[in-house]
Parts: sequence; structure tokens; C-alpha cells
Amino acid sequence: MTMLASHFDSLLASLSTSDHASVVSLNLFVALLCACIVLGHLLEENRWMNESITALLIGLATGVVILLISKGKSSHLLVFSEDLFFIYLLPPIIFNAGFQVKKKQFFRNFVTIMLFGAIGTVISCTIISLGVTQFFKKLDIGTFDLGDYLAIGAIFAATDSVCTLQVLNQDETPLLYSLVFGEGVVNDATSVVVFNAIQSFDLTHLNHEAAFQLLGNFLYLFLLSTLLGVATGLISAYIIKKLYFGRHSTDREVALMMLMAYLSYMLAELFDLSGILTVFFCGIVMSHYTWHNVTESSRITTKHTFATLSFLAETFIFLYVGMDALDIDKWRSVSDTPGTSVAVSSILMGLVMLGRAAFVFPLSFLSNLAKKNQSEKINFKMQVVIWWSGLMRGAVSMALAYNKFTMAGRTDLRGNAIMITSTITVCLFSTVVFGMLTKPLIRYLLPHQNATTSMLSDDNTPKSIHIPLLDQDSFIEFAGNHNVPRPDSIRGFLTRPTRTVHYYWRQFDDSFMRPVFGGRGFVPFVPGSPTERDPPDLSKA
Repeated sequence: MTMLASHFDSLLASLSTSDHASVVSLNLFVALLCACIVLGHLLEENRWMNESITALLIGLATGVVILLISKGKSSHLLVFSEDLFFIYLLPPIIFNAGFQVKKKQFFRNFVTIMLFGAIGTVISCTIISLGVTQFFKKLDIGTFDLGDYLAIGAIFAATDSVCTLQVLNQDETPLLYSLVFGEGVVNDATSVVVFNAIQSFDLTHLNHEAAFQLLGNFLYLFLLSTLLGVATGLISAYIIKKLYFGRHSTDREVALMMLMAYLSYMLAELFDLSGILTVFFCGIVMSHYTWHNVTESSRITTKHTFATLSFLAETFIFLYVGMDALDIDKWRSVSDTPGTSVAVSSILMGLVMLGRAAFVFPLSFLSNLAKKNQSEKINFKMQVVIWWSGLMRGAVSMALAYNKFTMAGRTDLRGNAIMITSTITVCLFSTVVFGMLTKPLIRYLLPHQNATTSMLSDDNTPKSIHIPLLDQDSFIEFAGNHNVPRPDSIRGFLTRPTRTVHYYWRQFDDSFMRPVFGGRGFVPFVPGSPTERDPPDLSKA
């Protein structure tokens, strides 16, 4: 009995010690997040630095300090988990991107985005897989099979949309932003789908039927994931429009929007779909319908809440990646052959650059062939910026690499340890070097980008020019005052058609969708409401 009591006391002591250590780690991590925010603000005007690079460098510095304090035993405060990344950190980032994205610009370039994000990712994955198959066999890094090589291709084909979103600005470069970000979302979804398919497929019996099955699986996941996100967004819009929680409590409608957004992602994971695509399209639908159904105070609250959660998740990811780069256990396994680790990292970085160039320039050429309007074509300078911006690798590649080459966060095999350290090296190098050079590159290649693309913004943005329904004389006066271009020939009308896909969608949206699900111009009218005292202006719809 005494032995049992002493064992129970020792167990309680160990648990209390563990809890205390966790509390200390969380306190330090929160303090580091605050430091990242402060330093990011101070370096806001720096042309070389951005918040992601700042968080990475702070993570590296913290890792060095922890290594010195622990005498080389540990370098990080928390253990990296791909579940933490995919379930808690990635959803707010992708949702906010869909919630804030300029929809007109995104869907105007939807075909090009799909070319880059889906077909381009497969091309990049194939080139990287073929390259590592040839080069890695000449290096003594362990025994890898075909599934491992294909998994490496999927891991390093994943561009990091988190990095890209912080480098490009949606208002300054809307066309570039829509292409790079849209590709990033589809790219992440495609990489994860391909990676999971490789893990589940029997690669010992490869044939044409298996290839078509893989293609069908991707199309199935893409369509169902998109429909699930759209359906969840429409349900949230309908509920809030009908019940109008804002009459009694704005807290309830804000909470419902946040929970429905997260529910869309978790439902996708529950049904083995792509949560990235689901939560992205849920964000687009919510910004188009649900957001306009809530009160004005709730609009301000949700807009800033989603942006804040996304910002904190991004900072958390980069801070931890920088800290985890100095994990002593991984580097100890490759310390006897540093040259091999450097060679592997260099090969992977070269293949990443080659794989991206292999689809950006050819697919841009194909996309330009289908566009008659010269202003909508992707010129060579923009292609260079798109190629460069997508060279960064980050948390998605890290999470997939940990999933493939670690067991419970440990890398016991030397080959697996080399792949983990090489992934960390590529992520750090690409984020810091390419991230620092992207802003100067854009300013050098596209010096007039801010002035030439502001007209491409959505109607919802303050910088847009609104052209109301005017008669002929009023239009001439308006055009003269605002320098609005008018087609001077039949060819001008053909290159700038008045009946576009967007026009027909707006007709359908105004006639059928908005009366049911709400949206701008169809907000519920509640007498006495401080935000709805004036009747809705349907002319602005």
C-alpha cells in the first residue's frame, strides 16, 4: 500500500512538472509572438524584410539560445505536429484569403489559375520525382523506393501560399496576386491530394487504369470539396438572413460565421475531401452573401477577427519553423556526412526551380493564346515574377515531410533524417532569400504596377471607379472628367465585350441567388436598427 501511494505521489509530481514546463513554454512562445509583431511593425518600411522573415529569424535566434541553455539537448519549446498545422493553423489562413480575395479578379483568371495550380503542380511533381530518382541513387543516403521518390516530388511541388501572400499585396498588384495566390491554394490542395494518393496506392502494379483512377480521384475531390464549401457558405447566409441575429445580439452572428467557416473545413476532413479548397470557397461565398447579412458592427468585427487569426497563425508557423530548424536530434544523425546533406539540399533546390520553370512559361504561353485582349495577357516580366514568387517552400512541405519521414516526431533512419534536414534547409533558404528579393524584383520589373492595375480592382474596393447608369450626355461628361476609355471602333467592342460571363452571372445572382441568400442590396430591413434605418439601395447591387 505504501509503495502504491509513493508511486502515485511520484506520478502526480511528474505530471505537475510536465504541466509547469508546458505553461513556461507557452508563456515564452506568446512573448515571442509579441516580439514578432513589434519588430514586424518597426521593419514595415524595409524593402528587404517582411513579417515572415522576421518570425523565421526570431525563431532561429530563440533556437540558438535554447540550445545554449539546455547544453545542446533541445532547441524548441513545442513539438511540431502536422495535425496542429493542418487542423488549427492552416484553416484560418486559407479562409481569410478567400474571404478577402478580389472575386472578380480571381474568377476572371480562373482557367489560368487552374492551369498553374493543378496541371503545373503535376508537372513540377513529375520533374522533381524523376530528378531525385536519378541523383539520389548516386548518393549514399539510404534505401528509397518508388513511393518515396514520388512522395518527395509531391512534398517539394507544394508552394507556400503563406509566404507568397505576405510578399505580394492584393491592392498594389491585384492581377499578380490573384494568379499567384489562386495557384497557391489549388497547388496546396493538389499536392496534398497527390501525396495522400501516393501513400494509399499500390505502386507495385502501375498501369494506365491506375493513372486514370488517380485523375478521377483528383477531379472527384476537387468538385466535391468546392461544392461543400459553397454549400456551407450558402447555409450560413440563409440562416443569418432569415433569423437576423443582429436584432438581439451581434455576438451570436459573429460566432455563427466563425463556427460555420471552421465547420466547412472539418466536414471536408471528415469525408476525406480537400479541406483547403472547401474552406477557401466557403470564405468566398461568405464574403459575397453572409457578410452583407450581418449588422455593420459585425462586419467590422468579422473582417478584423478573420484577418487577426490568419496573421497570428502565419506568424506562429514561421516562428516555429525557424526554431525547429535547429533541432539537434535531426542534425546529429547527419553530422558525419555534412557534404551529403548539402548536396541533397542543393539538388532539391535546383529541381524546385527547374520544375517551376517547366510549367510557368509554357502554360503562360498557352494562356496568352486564349486571350484576345492584350492587357489581360501575362507578359514575360510578369511570368518571371510568378516563377520567382512560387519558389518559396514552407509549412506545407514541412508538414508533409514530417508525415512521410518521421515517426512520432523522431527520425531514427539516417535517410529519413537527411530528408527532414534537407526540407528544413530548402524551406529556410527559399523563404529568406527569395522572400527578401521578391519585393525589389517586382519594383524593378514592374515599376508602374501600382498605377496600371488599380483599375482592375473589384467594385467593392475604395480605389475602384463606379460608373452609374447615365444617359449619353451625362456619360460624356463623366468620361471626360474621369478619363474613362471608350471603344472607338467595332474591334474595340469585340476586344472589350459588354456581355461577359461576369455579366450573366450578375444577372443570375441578382434574380435568383441574392433574394434567397441575401448579399449587398438585399440586407434584411429592421425598423429602428441603427445600421438599417435607411431602406436598402438596390441600384448598388
